[in-house]
Amino acid sequence: MANLDARGPAAVILDLDGVLIDSEAVWDEARRELAERSGGTWKPDSQRAMMGMSSTEWSRYMHEELGVPMPAAEISTAVTADLERRYREGVPLIPGAREAVIGLGGRWPLGLASSANRPIIDLVLREADLARYFQATVSSEEVARGKPAPDVYLEAAARLAVDPAACVAVEDSANGLRAAAAAGMRVVAIPNREFPPDPEALALADLELGSIEELTPAVVAGLSRC
Repeated sequence: MANLDARGPAAVILDLDGVLIDSEAVWDEARRELAERSGGTWKPDSQRAMMGMSSTEWSRYMHEELGVPMPAAEISTAVTADLERRYREGVPLIPGAREAVIGLGGRWPLGLASSANRPIIDLVLREADLARYFQATVSSEEVARGKPAPDVYLEAAARLAVDPAACVAVEDSANGLRAAAAAGMRVVAIPNREFPPDPEALALADLELGSIEELTPAVVAGLSRC
C-alpha cells in the first residue's frame, strides 16, 4: 500500500464509470444490442469480463469471444456512437458525484483514469459541467494496457506531475481496484452495486465507502493517518 505523509495526498484520481456516472448498465446494453443485432452471442458474464478493458481490448473481445462479425475498430466506433447518443440525452450522474468532485477539487488536483473511450470522457465531463475540475484525464486507449494493469493510473499521475504513491484513487470495480493498487496508490473503494468486485480485489482497498456521497475531503485527508 502507498505511504502518504502527514500532509495527506498530493492528488486524487477518480474512475468515471460506476464512480461518477451510473453507466455500467448503459455500456452493457449498447454492447449487447450490437452483439445480438450483428449475429454475435452475448454471454451472461460478458459485461463483467469487459469492465476495465481498454476500447482496443473490449472490441477485440467482442469480435473474438462473442463472435461479432465486424473488425474490432468498427465495433468500438459503433458502440461509442451509441453511447454518445445516449449521453447527449442525459448524463446519468450518480447522486453526490458533483458535490464530491467540487469538494475534492477545491483541495487537491484531480485526475480521471477511465476505461472509456476519449470521446466519451470528454462528452460526459462537458455535458455534466465537470471538465473544469480535472487537471488531467486519461483514457485507457491512450496507454499500452487497460485495467487491471496500472498503466492508466500511472499516466494520470504523470500528467499531474505527482508521485503515484502520493495519490488517492477512487474505484468501484475489481479490475479498477487492482489497477489502482498496482500503481502504488492509496485506494478508496465504492463497490459497484450491479457488478460488485470480488472479495480479493476489495481487500486491496485502504477504505471502503457505501456511496460517493461519503467521499469528502476529510475522509480522503484521513487516509494519511491510516
